[in-house]
Amino acid sequence: MSSSRPVIAVLGGTGKEGPGLAIRWAHAGYKVIIGSRQAEKAEATAAELNEKLGIETVTGLSNEDAARAADINVLTVVATAHEPALRSLVDALKGKILVDATARVDFRDPKPPAAPAAAVTAQEILGPDVRVVAAFQNVPAHTLKKNLGGEIATDVMVCADDVQAAEQVMALTEAAGMQSFYAGGLHNALTVEGLTAILISMNKYYKVKTASIGITGV
Repeated sequence: MSSSRPVIAVLGGTGKEGPGLAIRWAHAGYKVIIGSRQAEKAEATAAELNEKLGIETVTGLSNEDAARAADINVLTVVATAHEPALRSLVDALKGKILVDATARVDFRDPKPPAAPAAAVTAQEILGPDVRVVAAFQNVPAHTLKKNLGGEIATDVMVCADDVQAAEQVMALTEAAGMQSFYAGGLHNALTVEGLTAILISMNKYYKVKTASIGITGV
């Protein structure tokens, strides 16, 4: 790590989920880099987050430059951009932790995705030089904007074959105001992705946007 706190890059961080995670980490005192295919979009999102928080520590770069500059990278692209984004970042991510937040579920027709898990695909593409962790697939983007500096009512299941990498991501999750739980190896992330289909279906039925997961008994 470059310092006592890791530098975090949110790749594809100009959509819905990415800025929500980024603002929570920035508010907690982490240096955050917004990544995008277009550096200008990343810079604009970073400027918005800085203005909201009254800080200057969030920066915007291209995805590749952001990945190289960070210790831990969080991929928050849409499912259709998942594999192309990974293939473009193989070299930039070497020696890093990549957190894959991808849930391959269509909002219009939510169904559990087919195997393998998105994070398993990420590990296959990136190879052994990158430690892939799956997390944040079930976190509602609307929830992330609430109660900055406090806790939010959503739990995060963290899957990884490398337990040490998972524990580092769990620490980041706690810093963002969410409880986290180690949920086994990367293959288990397929089940976590599938839960997104259930949450979307519940959101539609109950006419809400914030259905989330809660773990008890641990």
